[in-house]
Amino acid sequence: MAENEQTEQAEDGAATGEAAAAAPKGKGKRKLIVILAALVLVLGGGGAGAWFFVFNHHGDEQHAEAKPAKPPVFVDVPDIIVNLSSAPGERIQFLKLKAVLEVKDEPVVEKIKPAMPRVTDIFQTYLRELRVSDLSGSAGLFRLKEELTKRVNAAVSPSQVDAVLFKEVVVQ
Repeated sequence: MAENEQTEQAEDGAATGEAAAAAPKGKGKRKLIVILAALVLVLGGGGAGAWFFVFNHHGDEQHAEAKPAKPPVFVDVPDIIVNLSSAPGERIQFLKLKAVLEVKDEPVVEKIKPAMPRVTDIFQTYLRELRVSDLSGSAGLFRLKEELTKRVNAAVSPSQVDAVLFKEVVVQ
């Protein structure tokens, strides 16, 4: 009976030792697998990045085939000097405006030139209604540019003006 107990204890000790030895081996295998998986992801990501940014030149071929964009054409608007709207008894202030119209190409210019008196009239009537406070700051000039562009497009329809650009804006 004593021998049975000793063999049982020896077997239990061996089993415990095996379990203790197996546990670190299992953890080591997991760590190794995680490290290898991370390494594969990093190398795969680096390889894919190199392929798209260094070795892939399909984008250059598309840019070479595209036609270069035509530069826009500019149409001068006659200089405009108007008195700004003010309350009775206030000092009269004037606005001097030099502007150009930006269009896509030369045929549009030929369509706009006959309508230039109408464009000048629209500019003058709109600018006379403005107050000095309407023109203050860059936001005021941006609103003025947008409003003039909208009005010019209505005057020269069906032709289209891309933008009204200011050469000079003086409030005095």
